Amino acid sequence: MITTDTAQLSSPSWSTVGKWLFRFSCVYWLLYNFPFPLTELPLAQPLLGLYDDAWNTIVVWIGHVVFGQNITIRPAGSGDTTWNYVQLFCFALLSLLATMVWSFVDRRRPHYAKLWQWLQVYLRFVLAAALIAYGAVKVIKAQFPDLTIDALAQPLGDSSPMGLLWKFMGASWLFNVFTGAAEMLAGLLLTMRRTTLLGALLSIAALSNVVILNLSYDVPVKLYSMHLLAMAVFVVLPDARRLVNLFWFNRPVAAALPSPLFATAKRNRTASLVAATLVIAVTGWNLFEAWQDRQEIHAPAARSPLYGLWNVEVLEVNGQVRPPLLTEESRWRRLVFDRPDWLVIQLTSDARERYQLELEADTNRLRLRKRSDPQWRAELGYEQHSEEQLVLTGSFGAETIRARLRRMPTTQFPLISRGFHWINEFPYNR
Repeated sequence: MITTDTAQLSSPSWSTVGKWLFRFSCVYWLLYNFPFPLTELPLAQPLLGLYDDAWNTIVVWIGHVVFGQNITIRPAGSGDTTWNYVQLFCFALLSLLATMVWSFVDRRRPHYAKLWQWLQVYLRFVLAAALIAYGAVKVIKAQFPDLTIDALAQPLGDSSPMGLLWKFMGASWLFNVFTGAAEMLAGLLLTMRRTTLLGALLSIAALSNVVILNLSYDVPVKLYSMHLLAMAVFVVLPDARRLVNLFWFNRPVAAALPSPLFATAKRNRTASLVAATLVIAVTGWNLFEAWQDRQEIHAPAARSPLYGLWNVEVLEVNGQVRPPLLTEESRWRRLVFDRPDWLVIQLTSDARERYQLELEADTNRLRLRKRSDPQWRAELGYEQHSEEQLVLTGSFGAETIRARLRRMPTTQFPLISRGFHWINEFPYNR
């Protein structure tokens, strides 16, 4: 076992297998995490674009030549694309080749104690940056926004596993703060050498939960979250023997004596000061960005002027009244105006149809389009006789529509109206 205490750092040699594993790990982690920390610098963005384009060329070529895959989708909302898997293959292959060359060229070196120490520092700050960023958007509740009326009206069985997880997280402010605070605390502890082990252990706990949620609910961040967890385990490795002796064998454990990074005390103090300044800046910036995102999500402009859940009381199609019968599965049941650029129509069958919406408040017009059919168009006029009543008339595809709607109170949903109770005489489990 390789450790970073003074006795081990002065060890004359490592085993051949240990040196091979370290070389491979070192190259792989650098390939996987680069260009961090340049990603935190706005001025580096043009260069990062060139770097990404270079990797895209390599991945597409390897995907075609090695795996026979014609890769056309680059990572965007998903981090588990074919592109990502092929890139991991490239990382592993390059790491193996680099390890072989490195082992031949540098075969006489007895150990890599100092390089190990620097690799640990790099991974600590990679982990810290990720955990602080993900923790900030939970503490501020920007990653999982409050439940929309569209989500509340959606039948539970129509949710995707990922959508169900987002609704579960979005329903509770307290749970967001709890999980986000744990991630931020783990990240901050990782930035200080004295608390690195505690931060790494807390990171393992927090990231294990994230990985299991991603695997259980098919969230396409599985590869990234598992790599973060693996990095946290890697950071703990130097103290693994001490932890086993303490928790498993109940043996006394000597305090770890980490070696200084630099040769002089002044350089070490300067490095600590620079690190502390960057950590404070990054933490503050992430919290500020999360707050901005939440403000944008919940700003008045983010709501439709017709915001609400509207029941269809009367519906006429081509002049014929369509009564609200269960057998009329394609009849409009309710309309959801939530975001200003979307309209959701829920049918009697509970199926939901989404339309891109352009709402002109000055002319009382609604223009609708289908993302799946660019040629399809609809234009409806609306009259709002009161806060609770709305009438729509106009063309809807090839049909003429007239609908009278009534706004439903959103307080009818127990998920947002039930609240918290210290005393429950009976379980309220619906």
